[in-house]
Amino acid sequence: MNFNLNDLELSNVSRWPAAARVVVILFIMGGVIFLGYWFHIKDQLVVLQQAEQKEADLKVIFEKKAQQAANLEAFEQQLTEMRESFGAMLRQLPNKTEVADLLVDVSQTGLASGLEFELFKPRAENPQEFYAELPISIRVIGTYHQFGDFVSGVAALPRIVTLHNISIKKKGKADNPLLVMDMTAKTYRYLEESERPQESEKKGSGKKGGGKKGGVRK
Repeated sequence: MNFNLNDLELSNVSRWPAAARVVVILFIMGGVIFLGYWFHIKDQLVVLQQAEQKEADLKVIFEKKAQQAANLEAFEQQLTEMRESFGAMLRQLPNKTEVADLLVDVSQTGLASGLEFELFKPRAENPQEFYAELPISIRVIGTYHQFGDFVSGVAALPRIVTLHNISIKKKGKADNPLLVMDMTAKTYRYLEESERPQESEKKGSGKKGGGKKGGVRK
């Protein structure tokens, strides 16, 4: 297999030793393979990797969809329960004719607890998306025990009433057992379709913001 490269003539390849011709053929084949990889196969490998990644992503999506399809009946049952719960909550919102009776219930609850009312003033409604807040400014005089009975009684009302901005202070002299409690009670009224604010009004009210303090509600 020994040969001298100086003795090889490109014009007379047929007379080269077999070993030299094999080396040249292997070299040419290697070059062809390299060029084919560089100009064609390399790009196809990138496309293949992208396709494999897309396949993996599609498998994840398919598994999620399959899981959702398997749980479709449970989701539908949950949706039905949520609608029933929402409907029950809406039924706790009084309509126009029931608001006056609810205000009487709140005041009667205070009187039944032994409280003396100094102020019971319904304020203007505050329309929201599908309901309206009806705030009531309240100032009552009584003891801690009577205040507790009043709060418990309000929580037991069949309609939703929440208490906010509660402030308690002593009335008169330090030895006076009576206290003064100021608060804002809020009840809520369901709005008919014709009463609901327009989209522009809702956006305007949303910019004003304002958090609500927690209260007692049923």
